[in-house]
Amino acid sequence: MKIKLFALALLASLIMNAQETEAPKFGKGLLNLVGKDSTWTMKVAARMQFLTIVNWDKQNGKYIDPQSEFTVRRARLKFDGFAFSPKLEYKLELGLSNDDISGASVYTGNAPRYILDAVVKWHFAKNFELWFGQTKLPGNRERVVSSGNLQFVDRSLLNSRFNIDRDMGIQLRHQFNLADNFIVKESFAISQGEGRNITTGNLGGHEYTTRVELYPFGEFASEGDYSGSDLKREETPKLALGITYDYNNNAVKNRSNQGSYMDIDNGTGLFETNINTIFIDAMFKYNGFSFMGEYANRDAKDPYAKNTNGTLTGAEVQVGNGLNLQAGYLFNSNWELAGRYTNISYDKIITGRDIENQYTLGVSKYIVGHKLKVQSDISYLDFGSNDNLMYRLQFDIHF
Repeated sequence: MKIKLFALALLASLIMNAQETEAPKFGKGLLNLVGKDSTWTMKVAARMQFLTIVNWDKQNGKYIDPQSEFTVRRARLKFDGFAFSPKLEYKLELGLSNDDISGASVYTGNAPRYILDAVVKWHFAKNFELWFGQTKLPGNRERVVSSGNLQFVDRSLLNSRFNIDRDMGIQLRHQFNLADNFIVKESFAISQGEGRNITTGNLGGHEYTTRVELYPFGEFASEGDYSGSDLKREETPKLALGITYDYNNNAVKNRSNQGSYMDIDNGTGLFETNINTIFIDAMFKYNGFSFMGEYANRDAKDPYAKNTNGTLTGAEVQVGNGLNLQAGYLFNSNWELAGRYTNISYDKIITGRDIENQYTLGVSKYIVGHKLKVQSDISYLDFGSNDNLMYRLQFDIHF
């Protein structure tokens, strides 16, 4: 409650002290603020997602006992603009739903994790940017795509099992033209390696992330390389190819900087091991058709967590591979039909987990692009003897 009251008081103060307030068109933010001396700007935005889920488990060849869930999937406030100079940009994003703030532990001060992004971006030279703060690492494409710009109700199993999400650190970004219309983008990050909102300092080593992207046919319209569906109906074919290598030195979680902490010696310490993650992805769009493919691989120097005396703790690094393929076509009526296939193949000897195959069919109605839409999908999960059928319906509204 104190956090919410502080946010409201801050917003009111900014409005009263700004020289100009403008109510933008729908989907472009709640307010555009400009300082009296024009040395700062702030766009204030809010968005919500309302989700319904129904799950059926398969028993004796029949899907029975449906379980339903109604939830506010996401509720967020976002503030971005520049300070002092347009070369110094910033972004602050707060999550207010239970899903957004969950994960409190002794490592986050036993406090809700309200802060999603708190990052400053300095354009210090032509085509160079230096980021510092907490934000998404340059990992798999699907993770970097905003949760408000997804082609399906939510991201795939590959993302939930392998993504490296957000962390605290610095990032250097650069781009250049290899030819007239051939663009290359590079990113390099050094981060703490334990995820977002950690308050106990660096627990293991540091995390190092490198990403290279190729755009052989030039830029996508309106940053469509990081947005689901071809809402801009690209007039010429556009393709983005990306590869990421992530090295987490002395990682203490079982999914690099995500997952569970690997406790040892009855919780008095943490197991450390080096974890490598590789992502290879592609995005293609043309005239309403879109395709995105991703491959992920995670391995570890020693995947078995051990106590100081060498005995196994029962925790393991979730090593293995993931594949996600999805495509859709946007009709002139702004209805879209899309399909997705996801395969998760953990190392069964190490993790004891069976192969997962998920097949998803989705339909979306874009009323005002991604800013006002209704999405629905149905998924079949083949997971050994534990098959599952899931139906989802979600409504998005973004101011």
